[in-house]
Order: sequence, then structure tokens, then C-alpha cells
Amino acid sequence: MSTPSRPPRDGGEATFSVIGKPFTRVDAGAKVTGQAVYTDDVVLPRTLHCKILRSPHPHARIVSIDTSAARRISGVKAVITGADLPVKFGILPVTQDERALEHEKVRYVGDPIAAVAATDEETAAAACDAIAIEYEVFEPVMSIEDALRAPKDERIQDYGGPNNIHKLVALEFGDMDGGFAKADHIREDVFFFQGNTHLPMEQHSAIATYIDGKVTLWSSTQVVHYVHRALAKVLELPMNRIRVVGAAHGGGFGGKTDPFAHEIVVSKLAMITGRPVKCTLTREDGGAYGSYGVASTFYTGVLQPITYDIPAYRFEGCRVFTNKPPCGPKRGHGTPQPRFALELHLEKIAHDLGLDPAEMKRKNFVKPMTRTVNWLRVTSCGLEECAQKVLQASGYRDRKRVPGRGMGFAISSYLSGAGTAIYWNDMPHSEVQIKVDRGGVTAYCGAMDIGQGSDSVLAAIVAEELGLQPKDVRLVTADSDTTPIDLGSYSSRVTFMAGNAALEAARKMRAMLVEAVEADGRKYEDVKFEEASVLAEAKFGTLVSAGSYTPPNIAGPYKGSGVGPSPAYSYSACVVDLDADARTGLVHINKVWIAHDVGRAINPLLVEGQVEGSVYMGLGEALMEEQEFRKGLHKWPSMLEYKSPTFLDVPEMETFIVETDDPEGPYGAKEAGQGPLLPVIPAVNAAVYDALGVWIDETPVTPEKIVEALRRKEKGEPARVGPRRFPDIPYPACIKVEPPPKDLSAPPAAI
Repeated sequence: MSTPSRPPRDGGEATFSVIGKPFTRVDAGAKVTGQAVYTDDVVLPRTLHCKILRSPHPHARIVSIDTSAARRISGVKAVITGADLPVKFGILPVTQDERALEHEKVRYVGDPIAAVAATDEETAAAACDAIAIEYEVFEPVMSIEDALRAPKDERIQDYGGPNNIHKLVALEFGDMDGGFAKADHIREDVFFFQGNTHLPMEQHSAIATYIDGKVTLWSSTQVVHYVHRALAKVLELPMNRIRVVGAAHGGGFGGKTDPFAHEIVVSKLAMITGRPVKCTLTREDGGAYGSYGVASTFYTGVLQPITYDIPAYRFEGCRVFTNKPPCGPKRGHGTPQPRFALELHLEKIAHDLGLDPAEMKRKNFVKPMTRTVNWLRVTSCGLEECAQKVLQASGYRDRKRVPGRGMGFAISSYLSGAGTAIYWNDMPHSEVQIKVDRGGVTAYCGAMDIGQGSDSVLAAIVAEELGLQPKDVRLVTADSDTTPIDLGSYSSRVTFMAGNAALEAARKMRAMLVEAVEADGRKYEDVKFEEASVLAEAKFGTLVSAGSYTPPNIAGPYKGSGVGPSPAYSYSACVVDLDADARTGLVHINKVWIAHDVGRAINPLLVEGQVEGSVYMGLGEALMEEQEFRKGLHKWPSMLEYKSPTFLDVPEMETFIVETDDPEGPYGAKEAGQGPLLPVIPAVNAAVYDALGVWIDETPVTPEKIVEALRRKEKGEPARVGPRRFPDIPYPACIKVEPPPKDLSAPPAAI
């Protein structure tokens, strides 16, 4: 048995046997051999198939629904409408505005109205076609500008601000007026970030049973716990009569962090029919509902000061309802868009002043162990080292200026899990239990591995503490009946929060094992684990331990301060090298250098995979991905038409892992799943300017936009393509907040 790890920050360098060393993912074998069971693979006896009838109109009132013809079709076992599921739900407590099936008003093309359970999919689809619905059609709201105007028919939702405004935020920190008065140079820019989609390999899928008065749901979800809560609310059942199981996961990227209608629908149909009911959505199924919108509005503004030392900061944000499909968080949630704008804004300021953009940015980097002007606490920060690594490796400072060849530099940061839960409570955010039984080790955790490798992280932490290898640890995860609660896989929280919970549980277990071995007159490292576990079981009885993690209370003293605080922030820096053809506008990415401050790499292989996956996704958003709508419908509704990078489009990447040993992370670890995406997009745009001398102030950077910007440059017009003005939004007066104390040791009650 290997020697257990010595905890870090004990006056010397930590020593590890597992942590920091590359190892094969614990689920690799099941996935590469096809043995992993995804939701659509779950086949139960007498399973019925569900199809959902959806609205053909983006905005309409439902006058009547007639399901009689559908019910008469042979093979149809149940038909339900919104009258069967009237209770509203939503991911945030402040936006409980969705119904599993809508029976009053539809708000986008694809809004679910009725559902059928039949013996096969074809019969279910035919029954949906037989349902007769009468609509009163309204004029749809399909743009931000339309949403800000008084509606011609009626508002999309009956709550929120004036017209179709969902949320307005206006906050000011520090002396803004004084800052502008002292400024030698003031610049204003307007940017636009196009919508894009998650595009995981696995579609949304769910299957439910109802046996002995209990619903069991298997689903492709990132948030087992929140689906559990939504089912209990809408089905009006106690949570102990509902079980939610996260099956093997084929990717989510944030697209599976909401509770969805099909999960509720199959559960209700299973209750009615007494048979298993399955529903797998097509990729065409889906602005009109709240979802994470309020949180996204705050994230857009509050997370920007954690990269640069900004003494005064004003943030105004607006989220509007439109008659487009609902949107949820995607990798980076609320931060790729403002990061794109802020990095390019600073880039332009540097050019105005004749400064090197990278050096100007470096001089203003945030420092470790400080507070931002909006009260966010920065602990470890490897931003300087990240920047140095990519700038040096790429030769950015010494590059030769060649027309058509350009380099761009950008930085970013991201949180390691939100400091507050989606619904306010004082309970832990993550819990882990460990059972040792005559040599066998099992760890129980509610976190869902969505491909990021969280199961491997949990196994590594338990193995490190007990002197084992990750393959020796059995895992039971993402099952509301058998695992303790974890809030889910979103906001890059699992490694930090579930990791801390696993570390506490494992250290408790190790303490029992060590005590039992020492009572036998030997040292723990000299005894095989199986023997140690037998000695401990003889001494203590059943060997179980539990650990949990609750973030510190570090929110600022103002409304909305609960969105943004995190126990730790990661940092990234990126340089992109590209060729841009002035005649065709075609862009070719030659190489990307990316450095990420991960705190400590639990498994360097997983970290590199996450970082490079972020780069890949960022390049897609920068160069080709967009969501345009025509008559309420997506113009590119399939994987054939929607353009996303393939492996042939992936350039050479050089990845640097920077370790800063965060004082609160498990073994010093921080997030690696989302932050590295953020600097890629502005770095691409900055490199295009470096190559051709034109600004593309919106995403994606397409050949058509580059050619148009060059045409404008030749005519003596501004050498840019992008929005000309910002919409007129009725922001309220800014809430002014006093700067925080500089002393990080001030107790939470003082802040």
C-alpha cells in the first residue's frame, strides 16, 4: 500500500502518490467498448414511446384542444395536455414560468402542448398529428429591439419589467465620475455576440417507470438534484417517492442544466399507464422563458473585475423575452460575451495610445489575495504566469509583421462553483460518503460525470488518501436514492466542491484505518489495505464516513451580490496565430497557445483535455457558429446545416498547466472546464486585426464580414463590421456601492 498523502500547506511541499500524475479515466473502458449505458440505451419490458406535440406558432393563445381522435388510434395508451400538468416550474426560484405542457399560451415554435404514449414511435407521432388545436395567433417578438418596444398584441410573460423586459440591473462601484474626470483618454465601443448551441453528441432523452407508487426517472441531465425537485413540485409527490438516476452522459456543456418538459411528461405518462415511457428528442426541439436568465444577466457584469484591477466600475444589464426557443447556460455561462467585448475594448485603447496591448493588459492584472471593487474575493491567481508562458512560447513580442499574418492575445477568469445555491439554504453544496467493506472501497456522490471526468477526480482523491489507485475505488454517483445530494455539474463546481467533500470523507476514513493499524502495533504504510480494513472493521464495526462542503459566506452588502462570489477563481491566457486572406476573407488558425491556472492538476491528462476542448469550442464560436431565425424557426436546425468545427478544423495547440495551490481547493485545485474557452474568441478577433487592420466587432468572424470591413477601409469609412449603436434601454438609476475593505482577513459579518 502506498504512503498516504501529506496534506499541502503544512510548512513543506506536499507529496502525492496519485494526485498530479496522469492516469486513465475510471470510465474509459466502458465508453470505448460501448458498454456504457446511456439513457436511450435503457430498455425495459413493455416500454411505451412518447411523442410531444409542439406549437407551430411563435406566439399564440390556445383557444381549444381536441384529443378525441388521437385517443381512438390503436396502440395509443395515454394522451395528456397541460390540464394534466398545470403546476409551473423553472430552474430559478424567481422564474417559475414554464409548464411541461402549455394549455393557455405558446411562446415559441416548439412549445410543448400535448403528449402521447403509444406502443411505438410511429403510432405516437400519428396520434400527435390527430390532435386538433385552435389558436389565436399574435405577432411574434423576434429581436431585442422589438422586445424593448410596447407589444402590439400582448407581453410574452406577465412578469418582469416594462414591455418584454425580464430583468434590469444597474450597479456602480467606486468613483466613476471622478475616474472619467481624471482620464486622459476615453473610448466607447459596441460589440455583438451571436447566439450558439451546445451540440453534444447525445440528444436529450428520458425514460420513467411507476412501480409501487414511486416514480423512477433515468435522464441525460447535468442536474439530478434539480430535476428531482422539479418533478416533486409538478407531479405533486413527496421527494421520497421520486428517484432520479443520471445515466451515462454524452455531453451537456450547460445545455442539460435545466429541468425539461420531456422529463416531467414521461414521468406523468408512466404514472397514468403503469408502464415504462421513453422520450428521446430530435435536435430540432428546443428566449421565451426565464431559465437562468436572471443569473446570466448578473454574471455578464459582476465577473469582469476579477481579471483586471479596476478601481471604479459600472455595470448595466438587461435581459429581454422574445418568441425564440428558451436558452440556458453554455460553457462559460454569461462570461464569453462580456470577455469578448472587454478584451477587444482594451485592445483598441492600447492601439489608440500606441501601446503594446499585451503589456498594457499585464500592467493592470488583478493580484492574488485581494478584493475586487465589487466585493469579490480573489485568492490564488496565476494570471501573470499564464500570460508569460503563452507570450514567450508564441514569440508574440518579437513577431515579424507580415500582411495577412496576425497574432492576438487575451486573458480570462472563471469561478470554481457559485458561492450561493440556486435556491437559498444553509445546507452543504456537495456531500460524499465512503464505505469500506473487507477491502472494498465505494464512494457515493450525487455529482454527474458529463464527460469532464469528475468521477475520475473523486476516485483519485479517495485513492490518494487511502493509499490506493483510482481503479481500486468503486463509484456510485448521480442517483437520488443511493447517493447524498450534490447540486449538479455546472459552474465548474464539481472538482472544487465535491472534491473537498470527498477529501473530508476520505481523511475521516483514513483516520479510522490508521488508528486500527497502530493499535495493532504497526504502521499504516506497512500494512496491505485489505488487512487494514479488516482490523478497522473489527475495531469500529461498519466502516462508513461522510464529508461535505459549504462555500464561505463572502457575498457583498448589496442586492444581487449572491451571483458572482466563488471560493476561488481560475485564470487563463491565450495567444492565437492565424492567416487571413484579404481577397477571400478566409481565416486559417495556425496555432493556439493556452495556459490555465488550475490551482493544482488532480489529473493532468484530464486538465489538458478540458483546456483543449475549451479551445476547440471557442474557435467554433469565434469563426462559424451562429443562431439565426426566420419566421420563428431556426435557419440551420440540424447538424448538417449548423456549422461547427470538425477534428479537421482543429489547429495545433500548446497547453500549459499553471499550478498556484489555492488555499481552499482540494489539494489546491480549481476549475478547468470553462475558463479556458473565454480568451480564445477575442484572441482570434485581435489576430484578424493584426493581420488585416480591420475590426470585426461581432461573432462569428466570417469571410463575408472581413471582405466588407476591408471594402469600408478602402472607401475611407471606419474599418470595422459590427453594431453601430446600443439599443435604448430604460435603465434605472445605478445603485452605488461602497468599495470593500482591503483586508482579506476581515470576518464575513463585516462584509
